[in-house]
Amino acid sequence: MLKIGVLGLGNIAQKAYLPVMAAMQDEYDFHLTTRNPEKRQALAAKYGFTHTHESLDDLLTVQPDAVFVHTPTSTHAAIIKQLLLAGVNVYVDKPVDTDLQVVQSLYDLAAARHLMLTCGFNRRFAPLNQQLKALPDKRFITAEKVRETGGQDIETAVFDLMIHTVDTGLFLLDEPLETTGGRIVSAEPGQLGQGYFTARTAHEELQVVTNMFGGVNLEQTTVQTTAKRATVTDLSSLTTYQTAKTQTTTFPDWEPTLEKRGFAPLIRAFLTAVATHGQNPVDPASAITSHAVCRHLLSN
Repeated sequence: MLKIGVLGLGNIAQKAYLPVMAAMQDEYDFHLTTRNPEKRQALAAKYGFTHTHESLDDLLTVQPDAVFVHTPTSTHAAIIKQLLLAGVNVYVDKPVDTDLQVVQSLYDLAAARHLMLTCGFNRRFAPLNQQLKALPDKRFITAEKVRETGGQDIETAVFDLMIHTVDTGLFLLDEPLETTGGRIVSAEPGQLGQGYFTARTAHEELQVVTNMFGGVNLEQTTVQTTAKRATVTDLSSLTTYQTAKTQTTTFPDWEPTLEKRGFAPLIRAFLTAVATHGQNPVDPASAITSHAVCRHLLSN
């Protein structure tokens, strides 16, 4: 049975990852790792995990096949490098790093060692976004993230929130990028007000908007094709529009949230790729592009 490490057991790990992993213990041997002994014991007991470790060095002694990294962004680069040099496949929360050169160097190291470095862009795997991706003959795409009252500094907001919207929009494009642009609008004191990104391909146009002071919490993505218009709202409903016909699809009440939001499908895809030596479920080149867009927006 493959050994899978989980490094860092904070909010994102507890909400989005451990519940999925707990249901996969008959397929994989999970190893929880955190310096907090109370948290280790409590989470192992809650989800029925057997193996826990105090540190990354301790975890590496069991020779894991892959490790999920859920530590603060500032720690990612050193941890990822240590894991790759130890021959371990890596899954890491976005962003991989806020320095584009560091991101590129880590992907280069993974490629050189024939290992996977997978960035946790879960929205690509949300089932309703997958339906948007499958639509043919796209012409116009909008991806919006709206927050009610803001409250984040510019760089944190761009790499914490806007990177998801940027990545979703780029994922939905079906042709190579030809031109891009964008700008950042600041709010006082030093917070992100709005972030805008535009891109064009031969036949498609993309507009990405992150509005930190929008009076509502909303995530909405719309694809206009030559035959129809389709909108996904908060990853939970899909509305399609055609002449004299509008149809809305929602998930059944019993459908788990982590399935709707793409976490569970992405976790399964990564672990399957590790087990089968398959293809990285989040294409490295596309992940680097999403990081590059955010870095360039901040540099303008």
